[in-house]
Amino acid sequence: MAFPERFSSLPEYAFPRLRKLLDPHVPGAAPIAMTIGEPRHPMPAFLAETLAAHVQEFAVYPPNDGSPELLGAISRWIGRRYGTDVAPERIMALNGTREGLFNAALALCPQTKRGKRPVILMPNPFYQVYAMAALTLGAEPVYVPATEATGFLPDYAGLPADVLDRVVLAYLCSPANPQGVVAPRDYIAGLLALAEKHDFQLLSDECYSELWHIAPPPGALEVAHEVGADPERVLAFNSLSKRSNMPGLRSGFVAGGRESIARVRQLRAYAGAPLPLPLQRVAERAWSDEAHVEANRLLYVEKYVVAAQIFAGVNGYRTPEGGFFLWLPVADGEAAALKAWVETGVRVLPGAYLARDVAGQNPGKEYIRVALVAPRDETVRGLKSLRECLYA
Repeated sequence: MAFPERFSSLPEYAFPRLRKLLDPHVPGAAPIAMTIGEPRHPMPAFLAETLAAHVQEFAVYPPNDGSPELLGAISRWIGRRYGTDVAPERIMALNGTREGLFNAALALCPQTKRGKRPVILMPNPFYQVYAMAALTLGAEPVYVPATEATGFLPDYAGLPADVLDRVVLAYLCSPANPQGVVAPRDYIAGLLALAEKHDFQLLSDECYSELWHIAPPPGALEVAHEVGADPERVLAFNSLSKRSNMPGLRSGFVAGGRESIARVRQLRAYAGAPLPLPLQRVAERAWSDEAHVEANRLLYVEKYVVAAQIFAGVNGYRTPEGGFFLWLPVADGEAAALKAWVETGVRVLPGAYLARDVAGQNPGKEYIRVALVAPRDETVRGLKSLRECLYA
């Protein structure tokens, strides 16, 4: 039987790969999971109430693009959060951001650009769906290092002009997964100028935008409005998974220019799975409420402070500007993850599993990613164990 060659170079996905590394070994203590970015803070109290009030709507097919009420709630949230007016017809509801980050590429990437194979840019390390989208389309994925030397953001402007001229889409994640840095306004403005010069679109993954401890991260829609960029140059993606502690709701959105969103809507009308209407009602309520978001953010801020105290004096330690991951420097990520597991029972992810080898270098090799998603006391126990095990 023949299988698609375009996926033949894919490494095994991070978490099955991690199980092969760790599971043959007995943990050194009661396991503490700090690998996957699955929020474990309390879900908002209105979840059950809203579901119960609308449970009968499971009996109807849901609107594919999102209910008018949900799209209106998202539009108003964008206005409050970013000070820019994005009409509901420029928004589409999604089953979480992963679906949108994949399908937007399918809807927007041309087969060729200037008669050549198109390029899709992505930071390295990165969220793995970016690469899957590029490979599915037959585009060339270009993995651009996001390392300490580049401020943990990809230097797209430093690429050769002949590469930039083939770019059709560029992914950006801010706050970044896994490094936790926030892209400044001038960085985003520079990307938009680069996109205009070389005629490509920016796909801005902002699912960690509400987890921060100094100032709200700027959004691509916000910066595009400030600099007067073409609205079609940028699509922004967000979800309720991290913001509202509801990863299982699978509810997100994409917002952008009218033509781009129309193309995404058309593709999804044929091949998408709309969010059930009772879940859209929950999402509508969540985008309309900030109290639960502020309470959630404070729980993460407490963990940022504790982590900084625990890792004080560790060379290269950085408190994340946003998100809920620590990107901890080690000599070798796989060796460190295995050592932590067999000696302490703390389960972390080798940074190399989130990146690709380019020219024999993997920018995640000398890091581990540590998720601060568990309740505070469990998180503190895990972080103290990591400090004693890996940095004594």
